Amino acid sequence: MVSAGAGPGAPGGRLFPSVGRILRLAMVAALGAATVTIGSVMAGGIGDADGTSVPGGRWVATWTAMPQLTEPGNMPPAPYTQEGLVLADSTLRQTVRVSVGGPRVRLRLSNAFGGAPLPITRASVALPDGGRAGVSAIQPGSTRPVTFSGRTSAVVPVGAQVVSDPLDLPTAPGSVLAVTVYLAEGQASTDITSHPGSRTTSYLVTGNQVEAADLPGAVPVDHWYFLSGVEVWTKRTTAAVAVLGDSLTDGRGSTTNANNRWPDQLFDRLRADHRTDGVAVGNQAAGGNRVLNDGLGPNALGRLDRDVLAQSGVNWLIVFEGVNDIGTAAATQAAQKQVADDLIFAFDQMVTRAHAQDLRVYGATLTPFGGNANYDDPDGYREAARQAVNEWIRTSGRFDAVIDFDRAARDPGQPRRLRPAYDVGDGLHLNPAGYQALAAAVPARLFR
Repeated sequence: MVSAGAGPGAPGGRLFPSVGRILRLAMVAALGAATVTIGSVMAGGIGDADGTSVPGGRWVATWTAMPQLTEPGNMPPAPYTQEGLVLADSTLRQTVRVSVGGPRVRLRLSNAFGGAPLPITRASVALPDGGRAGVSAIQPGSTRPVTFSGRTSAVVPVGAQVVSDPLDLPTAPGSVLAVTVYLAEGQASTDITSHPGSRTTSYLVTGNQVEAADLPGAVPVDHWYFLSGVEVWTKRTTAAVAVLGDSLTDGRGSTTNANNRWPDQLFDRLRADHRTDGVAVGNQAAGGNRVLNDGLGPNALGRLDRDVLAQSGVNWLIVFEGVNDIGTAAATQAAQKQVADDLIFAFDQMVTRAHAQDLRVYGATLTPFGGNANYDDPDGYREAARQAVNEWIRTSGRFDAVIDFDRAARDPGQPRRLRPAYDVGDGLHLNPAGYQALAAAVPARLFR
């Protein structure tokens, strides 16, 4: 189910956003023309260095992972974690599946939650063996060294990120890249930045093996560390949708190394249609994340700027989050009414802030959790809160459209529960078939 909301151009929305967008595009076009001229006359100028001298293009986030503070159980295993030191004299190789492609790529490496500066000694990007996710070998001759403002190494300050220089590495839509980094000194803290719920296998090995064709004896870990984004230089008509979510979007219940979370399957649908094959999908979700309070990672209101508004080329936002707020609030009538009211307030704030940056915002209804041992309560107070939030999402008109994940996933005979064919077994999370149903419930016309 999709319904139009009171977003851009609608009554109660922003006034004449198309005029502002047209003026900005005209200014960008003029500046872009100047950049091309300078880059053509002065080789090695600013236009060439950051990849923007190519006419008619822009950088778009083609893959993202929400940065968060690494929990003790998700740290690299010994000897890669020592007292006060992580990944000293260590090589880390990890694979990521991009959405849209382009002739050039660049990386974002994050030290958002590090307790000390992050010294990247060397880095490279390559094509993995067989084009597969979760493998340690790379295709011979595909390695490209990564530089940062012309340097072969970089130190990422605490709380900061670095963006690499562009790499001439033509990347096909839906393909997999292998990113390898070497830390000679390691990071002098056990507070490090990662994305634990990668559902993708990475590899750790001692020594500088950034360019090694394979990593025999490497230690496999199903986490991503430090890498928070991949961007491609692509057509100006290409744009990204960012997805704010929790474990249901992060892919708990999906298949390791198969990239069958619902955002992955949504991208596969979109790229099969020439009218939407220029839409990138950025998954900015984490298991245990909440909208109102910090949980696993900062609350969604607090991370909206970093994870959505500051991402390159984002035109749309899907908000699919709130179950963890309801499930961790007390199972009393008063507490659940309060959390429902607070979620509605938070969603209204997200829409306001995203609209200010000319993003269209789509609200996804919360899926059932009946029968879940932790979240379902016998008096149904949490279910009442879920229904209240979903009613507001469907009827308030604040979202530019509504995506009815509740309808797509619920059991018609027992609407408080997931369809048995979609339930991974805990009454809350979905299996790959369930995630396919969510992806199918997102109308492609929202991105045309």
